[in-house]
Amino acid sequence: MYLLIIEDNQALQFGLKQLLEEAGYKVYAATSIKEAETSLSERIYDLILLDWMLPDGSGVAFLKEIRHNGLSTPILLFSSKHDVLDKVEALDSGADDYLEKPFSNIELLARIRALLRREAPQKQSIITIGPLQIDTTKRTVQVDGEPITLSAKEFELLEFLARNSNIVLTRYQLLEHINRDFDTMTGSNIVDAHIKNLRKKLKRPELIETVRGVGYVIRTT
Repeated sequence: MYLLIIEDNQALQFGLKQLLEEAGYKVYAATSIKEAETSLSERIYDLILLDWMLPDGSGVAFLKEIRHNGLSTPILLFSSKHDVLDKVEALDSGADDYLEKPFSNIELLARIRALLRREAPQKQSIITIGPLQIDTTKRTVQVDGEPITLSAKEFELLEFLARNSNIVLTRYQLLEHINRDFDTMTGSNIVDAHIKNLRKKLKRPELIETVRGVGYVIRTT
């Protein structure tokens, strides 16, 4: 699970990162909205921890913006604001949960687990895009009704692209998803090789579009 902490207090950020990494999460951090925008463009996260007050703007305003842009990732907003109207504003702006500072570590971890549990059932077990159908439970793939045999890595790559349809995923994002231990220098070639094999097996090379200089995308239209 990939988590992003957006918090400008270095001591708090360090403590949260250490806590969450010890809990088994892969954690990245940003100290400003600008850094957060860069992080969100480079990686897909399972959950975001967002502070209300940031040096270059309001966390709530940023929350509204990314929700408007279609980001559905669960977001836990935390703040030292205690007024009930502030909590209402945060939730109405798109936060999935609100936590007052100071908070206990065990409560934070419990809320994160709850948000991730809530998100899990929303993932479709069957993804259909045009002639492509992926059953993520049975781990089967069909194109035009014909079963396609894929390797484990090819299936993971195809499912990741399909779940993030219409989003251009970089080679780094794709490689990171299918292989946590990789060499950045050779990683791009590994992804390209998997994509080449996928296109050949699917017999519909147009399903996976190359975005030159960036990566790949499966479009629904």
